[in-house]
Amino acid sequence: MPISTGLLAYGMSGRVFHAPFLQASPHFTLQAVVERSRKTAAETYPDIISYDTVAELLADEALELVVVNTPNDTHFALARQALLAGKHVLIEKPVATTVAELDELLTLARQQQRHLLAYQNRRWDSDFQLVRQVVESGRLGRLTEVHFRFDRYKLALNPKQFKEDSTAPGSGLSFDLGPHVLDQALCLFGRPLRHRLSRASHRPGSQVDDYFHAHLEYPRGLHVFVAGSLLTAAPGPAYVLHGTAGSFQKNRADVQESQLVAGLPLIAASYGHEPAGAEGILTLATEPGQFSTERLAAPTGNYLGLFEAVYQTIRHGQPFPVGPEQLRWQLEVLTHDSL
Repeated sequence: MPISTGLLAYGMSGRVFHAPFLQASPHFTLQAVVERSRKTAAETYPDIISYDTVAELLADEALELVVVNTPNDTHFALARQALLAGKHVLIEKPVATTVAELDELLTLARQQQRHLLAYQNRRWDSDFQLVRQVVESGRLGRLTEVHFRFDRYKLALNPKQFKEDSTAPGSGLSFDLGPHVLDQALCLFGRPLRHRLSRASHRPGSQVDDYFHAHLEYPRGLHVFVAGSLLTAAPGPAYVLHGTAGSFQKNRADVQESQLVAGLPLIAASYGHEPAGAEGILTLATEPGQFSTERLAAPTGNYLGLFEAVYQTIRHGQPFPVGPEQLRWQLEVLTHDSL
């Protein structure tokens, strides 16, 4: 039976990252949305119910799953309300802004016998899927140094004021793009032995961090660096990995976000396929002073895989790929200068 689902907002994330997949998947019914002012969802989804408030949506007994896709500083309170209303919750990153908030939500979910699931969609990016394949293949030997970056160039302040408000929990780039690259690193390498986090603010008039850098230290001398900036006009490779047998690098080339913004249907043949020339470069040492180079094509990007995982967890009790311990590790890095 399809899972009846409601969205708590219909801004960019609702229109681009949630509604198309809930509509396309046979496992979900996109039933309701909260639209506080402009009522536009029905233009694309004629049968959808548009509520004026979160309370009205949560009172809809037909809804099983609620997507919390609102500003970062509201995630904890709204997820808590949804769990208390007896709903499963799919919540955008960051799931919370402190470890204590996360633990409270996880405890409440167990008490309510409901699932609290994290929308970490970048695990289903084409480029990261290729990185994961290379790491798990062992072709690089023992990894020694890894770099994950998420860079953009946006000198102007974000018109969404909540993203520039230093008094709002979860503001700044470290809580915006940081959860993406941290989740990717933590799902591959686990909890670090130690970490150091640095933040900086460079844009004129900015009150929040627009640069972050985390150094994660692991056993056997593995050092993992994750970083992001809003002032990178010429991004280099987003993924660089070095090991005892060779190196790998890959540009950030997943096309799903741009295709979804442009309105490309999920059934289009080109959906999720990286353009030619975006392949990753694998360089392996063959003999002393000799190297072989191989270009590796990425798998198809597929955010629908996340929604499939949500369905399998709710309906069949399968473990969700983003585990609670990984969410806790992420917040440990984001909320402490050292560990």
